[in-house]
Amino acid sequence: MQFGIFSVSDITRDPVSGQTPSEAERIDAIASIARKTEEAGLDVFAIGEHHNPPFFSSSPATLLAYVAATTKRLIVSTATTLITTNDPVRIAEEYAMLQHLSKGRMDLMLGRGNTAPVYPWFGQDIRQGLPLALENYNLLHRLWREDVVDWKGKYRTPLQGFTSIPRPLDDVPPFVWHGSIRTPEIAEQAAYYGDGFFANNIFWPKEHYMRLIRFYRQRYAHHGHGSEQQAIVGLGGQAYIAKNSQDAKREFRPYFSEAPVYGHGPSMEDFMELTPLSVGSPQEVIDKTLTFREHFGDYQRQLFLVDHAGLPLKTVLGQLELLGEEVVPVLRKEIAARQDPQTPEAPTHASLVGAKYGDRAPRQPRPNANRGDNVTGASPYQDTAPELAAEYPAP
Repeated sequence: MQFGIFSVSDITRDPVSGQTPSEAERIDAIASIARKTEEAGLDVFAIGEHHNPPFFSSSPATLLAYVAATTKRLIVSTATTLITTNDPVRIAEEYAMLQHLSKGRMDLMLGRGNTAPVYPWFGQDIRQGLPLALENYNLLHRLWREDVVDWKGKYRTPLQGFTSIPRPLDDVPPFVWHGSIRTPEIAEQAAYYGDGFFANNIFWPKEHYMRLIRFYRQRYAHHGHGSEQQAIVGLGGQAYIAKNSQDAKREFRPYFSEAPVYGHGPSMEDFMELTPLSVGSPQEVIDKTLTFREHFGDYQRQLFLVDHAGLPLKTVLGQLELLGEEVVPVLRKEIAARQDPQTPEAPTHASLVGAKYGDRAPRQPRPNANRGDNVTGASPYQDTAPELAAEYPAP
């Protein structure tokens, strides 16, 4: 079981101090939070993708490369990479590069996002969001598995003889999670490819996510990837922890009440009752998190949201210490004792390499640098004016 945190990268006014961090302060803070995640003994740090205020994470691949370079064992991941408005060719290149730089300590979570204006900003139509997600991932899946790709679809220009570079590390593509809040078609897509399914599990009642996860498990087995028990499931969750319940509620209440996403709505107590939000002592957070398994079955990854709503950096680092010292060790022990023996571990680069190659050495692709352009395969100097070829001789 992997434990970690995920951030939506909001820049929000602290309702207690009245201060709003600058972009520079928030970006520095998230780097500190990522390092603290590893120091606290957690496994995964994930960041979302946004292209509008009040967020800062418009370039998660860049941020995660920095985090990977400043940590030693932490798995870095996206909490959403926008499969709809990012070119799948660019996703293939950027995250294969991240895979190499991190030595395989990464994976990718794909989603459509929840910001409607992002579509026209990147030249897309939100009304085509779902078919875009399906077609773009079909191409991304092939780009990481075929050295040379011929492809034609509806939403981008065709590819002929195209090679995405760099090729995946050890010729093993990054593991992909498909994140969804509401869409069964995304659960079906994850099941079809044998990928992971990540349920946001923050704002909606458990019954909603139970239906999605049950459907994903059934379709995973239907497509021949294993039993329903062997499907790969991840969950989000929200937590605020203090030594005792009274302090936790007193400290978090102003942040809950003013949070852009759920402030000025239901009371914190009602929200805790209806959703996975957990505010309390370490034992209360443990008990609430253990109910996730009762509702959704065995799963492989649990990510907590702990740095949102204007919480100051010092508080977030304290939350990570409490998670690492008092919550996650107990959860690891309790979940291991209850888990079905058939439940697989969360995939890692090492496990995927082992599954593909066994005791053999991994293949190391060497794309031919002299194969010419990606449209015709011709030499870049063929049919070029002789004087231009003389000025720029072929290497």
